[in-house]
Amino acid sequence: MQVDNQVSPRKVPYFCSVRYGIAVFLLLCNVIIMSQRVCMSLTMIAMVNSTEPHGLSNTSTKELQDNIKNPVYNWSTEIQGIMLSSIFYGVLISQIPAGYLSGIYSLKKMIGFALLFSSLFTLLLPLAAEFGEILVIICRVIKGMFQGITLTTQQVIWIKWAPPLELGRLTALSLSGLLLGPCIVLLITGFICDSLGWPMVFYIFGACGCALSVLWFILFYEDPKDHPYISIREKEYITSALTQQVSSSTLIKVPIKAMLKSTPLWVISLCNFAFFWSNTFLSIYTPIYIDYKLHVDVKENGLLSSLPHLFAWIFGVLAGYMADIFQTRNTFSLVTIRKLFTSLGLLLPSLFSLCLLYLSYNFYATIIFLILANSTGSFAMGGLMINVLDIAPRYYGFLRGVTNVIGLTGGLIASTVTGIILSEDAESPWLKIFLLMIANNMISLIFYLIFGKAEVQDWAKERQNTYL
Repeated sequence: MQVDNQVSPRKVPYFCSVRYGIAVFLLLCNVIIMSQRVCMSLTMIAMVNSTEPHGLSNTSTKELQDNIKNPVYNWSTEIQGIMLSSIFYGVLISQIPAGYLSGIYSLKKMIGFALLFSSLFTLLLPLAAEFGEILVIICRVIKGMFQGITLTTQQVIWIKWAPPLELGRLTALSLSGLLLGPCIVLLITGFICDSLGWPMVFYIFGACGCALSVLWFILFYEDPKDHPYISIREKEYITSALTQQVSSSTLIKVPIKAMLKSTPLWVISLCNFAFFWSNTFLSIYTPIYIDYKLHVDVKENGLLSSLPHLFAWIFGVLAGYMADIFQTRNTFSLVTIRKLFTSLGLLLPSLFSLCLLYLSYNFYATIIFLILANSTGSFAMGGLMINVLDIAPRYYGFLRGVTNVIGLTGGLIASTVTGIILSEDAESPWLKIFLLMIANNMISLIFYLIFGKAEVQDWAKERQNTYL
């Protein structure tokens, strides 16, 4: 008799539903965020006269009229590396506070205002460049703080909106915007720089972010129960599937000591470190690597640099869908599914990076291996990236912030170390950079395969008197 009161998933639409509409909206938010973050890795080629290690003085050889449209600055390779990595300092600072506060304050306001201010500081960046590199770095750090808030808090939305058997595909679809964003920005940035000048890149992506934040305030609702246009069938399906959800408006005591002793949480954090290291390096330095290896112009560089991100987006969405299918059909246990996709997300980029180093004999081989090395990491969307929700759904917001901090630390170190190696090693810098990334991936994966779990941990189970 009780089964009749539940709504079957097969009777609830997918692609015309509100929950998938939210996933697409978050995808667009992530596209804008990553566009605002990554665009400088390509505009840097136009902003300075050289991205080569030990390059000569960055003096413009263009005419005065073109120099007004495309100002050229005398920034060293070290300064360029600091500029590209500076945004991660801001993201790093905001992760844990945003994760904890996401369980207390309005997600609608936190995400909406964070996206708005990130866009405003994007609009200000060309002006900051006129006043010197220090102001550019400060501007990117502040922008990173607001982007960190958006990236952390958005995943808490799925505590109330994602049925367990759809968690993988909804999460992967929304997070895939982080992969599609670089594809779009690299695809069009070269054309914008060539025709309108590099400052217009920041104006366009900043304006798009402002417009999207306004739409967010108008269209988003935090709870299916409060949404005025959701169908009764979909609302009942979501609420019945989330009968064990924890109220996000309640302050809860965080068991820090138990978390510090949790081996599954540590290996997730370690793999986040490796994943963000490789993903950040490949995302930011792909245009510079193509410029170094293939010596193409900015427009062609943008087209080639966008291809890895396009395939990464496809693989990310596919990974989330496949993970849910395996879970729905009981093909594998949940822990096996998480380990399978995490292994693919860390092992395949390492394998194709080796191919890139030793088998890239011509133009096409270089591009193919670069695409595969950059894109196959997104298979982790079906494993590592949602594993925290498996082991500790009650503390997901806070732990998402913690694991992001550890992961982004890897991204920050990767970007900074890469800049240093490029500036100090003139003979074989890229060999050292790729081998360092591969070592990180392999060590982390071994620990994850041994100690990774997918069941709710004892310290994460709800108990009485869990108030602050």
